[in-house]
Amino acid sequence: MPGAVTAFIGSGIIFIMKLGMVGLPNVGKSTLFNALTNAGAESANYPFCTIEPNVGIVSVPDERLDKLKEMYDPVKFTPAVLEFVDIAGLVKGASKGEGLGNKFLSNIREVDAIVHVVRCFEDDNIIHVDGNINPARDIETIDLELIFSDVELIERKLDRTKKAMKGDKSLASAVEFLERLKAHLEDGKPARAFEMTEDELDILKETPLLSLKPVIYAANMSEDDFTNNIDSNEHYKAVCRIAEAEGSAVFPICAQIEAEIADMSDDDKAMFLGELGLEISGLNRIIKQGYSLLGLISFLTAGEPEVRAWTIKKGTKAPQAAGKIHTDFEKGFIRAEVVSFDDLINCGSMTAAKEKGLVRLEGKEYVMQDGDIVLFRFNV
Repeated sequence: MPGAVTAFIGSGIIFIMKLGMVGLPNVGKSTLFNALTNAGAESANYPFCTIEPNVGIVSVPDERLDKLKEMYDPVKFTPAVLEFVDIAGLVKGASKGEGLGNKFLSNIREVDAIVHVVRCFEDDNIIHVDGNINPARDIETIDLELIFSDVELIERKLDRTKKAMKGDKSLASAVEFLERLKAHLEDGKPARAFEMTEDELDILKETPLLSLKPVIYAANMSEDDFTNNIDSNEHYKAVCRIAEAEGSAVFPICAQIEAEIADMSDDDKAMFLGELGLEISGLNRIIKQGYSLLGLISFLTAGEPEVRAWTIKKGTKAPQAAGKIHTDFEKGFIRAEVVSFDDLINCGSMTAAKEKGLVRLEGKEYVMQDGDIVLFRFNV
């Protein structure tokens, strides 16, 4: 029925960020996954204890959403969520099917970003698959398996493009780009460390390279190093150098600490972290890094029916954001009524914010901002 309709909830296509946790056997990956998701994946001191990927859905902590909940006392409260996938450990030769290689590569293909857990602690009781602790070697082991798989994809893409170039000379630049990228990969360097233009990235749109996926290095330390001596840990510094060189993110974490706080109440968790000199948990830090790496933000809808966070890409315009709630919202978009979170909280209510002229009417070209609180009006 025609007319302006205001809605808070709907059934659009919801984007859920998917983070794949990888690492060599016995680096603390499954322990960390268990702590972050409370999923209870079996953790054992031998390779391949994680044969099928364990999946955990976790809520994205957002203090803004909590404050809106206090303000509206809604019937329904829906934070954004993300998915962690604990991907089976691998060994050298995974790209050729060794160990659980084929499973590993297919599971990595499905995630948006990689959380690479790197062991930066010494413990004689926990066997390292290569006999000693060397983060640079461990990172290279996994990178090379991804790179070997990518080389095969690029070779096939290059062959097809060369054949097509016989009838279309404009493809010469694509061939030149693919040859440069192939040489880069064959030099043992990941695609994410290769500078590309937007046009060159478009060439790879149908060729999903594994080593092009964004990476967050989780440097897993002992509790002693993590609480007293992070910057003097040589293993951690080695990971930082690698991350800086390729434009990846890195942060120190202690899977042991995360396991200890996993079942604590929010108050006990805050007290425990405070005693360690930490402000936020490892989960919150991974989420922030993930959102930053993938260029994600959240807009909010708020009212008595529901308070909810919606995840979108930076640069998304208002009609497309509306489409995340329901496809009809995008098709019949009229305008968006927008107020910033800070303005709404300072005013105390939407009515007060409108009286002060802080609620804006935005059209189809408006680019959504992180923390926008929105009412979409549409006509169908």
